Amino acid sequence: MKGVQYWGAPLLSVALLLAFLAIWHAATRPETGTRVVDAEYAKLVGAEAATGQKSAFPTPAEVGRKLWGHITDPFYDKGPNDKGIGIQLAFSIARVLIGYLLAALVAIPIGFLIGMSPLVYRAFDPFIQVLKPISPLAWMPLALFTLQDSGVSAIFVIFICSVWPMLINTAFGVASVRREWLNVAKTLEVGHLRRAFRVILPAAAPTIMTGMRISIGIAWLVIVAAEMLVGGTGIGYFVWNEWNNLSIANIISGILAIGLVGMVLDLSLARLTRLVTFPE
Repeated sequence: MKGVQYWGAPLLSVALLLAFLAIWHAATRPETGTRVVDAEYAKLVGAEAATGQKSAFPTPAEVGRKLWGHITDPFYDKGPNDKGIGIQLAFSIARVLIGYLLAALVAIPIGFLIGMSPLVYRAFDPFIQVLKPISPLAWMPLALFTLQDSGVSAIFVIFICSVWPMLINTAFGVASVRREWLNVAKTLEVGHLRRAFRVILPAAAPTIMTGMRISIGIAWLVIVAAEMLVGGTGIGYFVWNEWNNLSIANIISGILAIGLVGMVLDLSLARLTRLVTFPE
């Protein structure tokens, strides 16, 4: 019974993947016969695709070949608009990590202050409520105008979108520390700094890590859209550039790469969350 439970989920996942690939393959089979089509459309998608002899959408095999090419040579550099998917991912991950770490350096200390002081909470709350709902991409034009650098502007957007989940979760975690623990620390005359690091931080750490996990997911979502706007380098630019080249197979490859990196980032933060979570 335990073996069935252990292997059941992976086997079901494989079955769902195979079913999806089978439907995809069937949907991209060429049509029988030929048909007359507009000349401009034929130029856009190719004569074979336009007349139905070949699907305009790539088959699983075509995407597989593109993926294999990206895997075997991910770091090639043939000029500004032709870089390997590994290089593009490296640019995106670097921007996300820089903006994310800067946000953590700002959000966690401020979240501590807000969580420990009702006065500070009331002072910061109007600003948080106004700034939190603003789409990070709405800051992009202002960032481009003031910073005058597309890469730095993308990092700023990551910073903005990462701050709020970390700040709010940190404040909530600190404010939710059990009063009994704080009273014991006060009875033992533990200093404010030591109390923060030895009592409050360990108790609030799971909630803080939850905010950091939410932030990394949002940051990875936003960087793709930001890079589509600013261009140059990054996985978002890669996807947009392949759309301009009408390479749907490369677009699907980029989408899969985005999903896999996002999964790795989320699982890494989930692992860290479990490490700082004490059993009940």
